[in-house]
Amino acid sequence: MTGISGPTRHLRGLLAGAAAGAAGCTVLDAVGYLDMVIRGRGASTTPEVTVARLSETLHVRIPGDEDARQNRVAGLGPLTGMAAGVGMGALLGLALSCGWRPGNAVLTATATTGALIGTNGPMTVLRVTDPRTWSRSDWVADLVPHVAYALVTVAVVRGLEPGPPDRTGAISTGVRECGAALRRTLRS
Repeated sequence: MTGISGPTRHLRGLLAGAAAGAAGCTVLDAVGYLDMVIRGRGASTTPEVTVARLSETLHVRIPGDEDARQNRVAGLGPLTGMAAGVGMGALLGLALSCGWRPGNAVLTATATTGALIGTNGPMTVLRVTDPRTWSRSDWVADLVPHVAYALVTVAVVRGLEPGPPDRTGAISTGVRECGAALRRTLRS
C-alpha cells in the first residue's frame, strides 16, 4: 500500500481483510449448505451448543423465556462463525498492510488454519467436540468449506490490494497448489 501513511494503510488493510473474510464466510456457508443438499445431512448444532456452554462457563445468562433463549442461541451460533471468518480476514489484511508478503499458497494455508482454529478451537476447549475422534469424512466435511473460505478470502484481499491486478496467475497457482495438497491429504 504504497503512498499511504501507516495508520491509514493499516485501517485500509483491516477493512479490506474484513470484507474479504465476509466474502469467504458466504462461500463457506454455501459449501456447507450444498453438502447438506448432496448428502441429505442435517445442520450442525455444535455452534449453538458452544454458545450455550460458553454462556454457562462464563456465568452470562442469555435473556428471555425458554423459547426466546433458544432463538437467541440459534442466532448467536452462526454469528460466532461469521465473527471468526471476518476476524481472520481482518487479521490477514492487517498483516499484509504491515508488510507481510507470503505467496498465495502460504496465505491460503494461513487463512484455512486460522478459520479452523477460530471455529473449532472454542468447541474443542469447551468439550463440545473432539477432533481427535473425527473420522476421515468428518475431517473432509470440515476442511472443504474452510479451504473454500480461504481461497475466496485470499482472492478478495489480493484483489483489494492497491496497485496493478495480479496478472502472474499467482492466485490460480495457489488454488491449484491447495487443491493438490488437499487431494494428497485425502489419499493418505
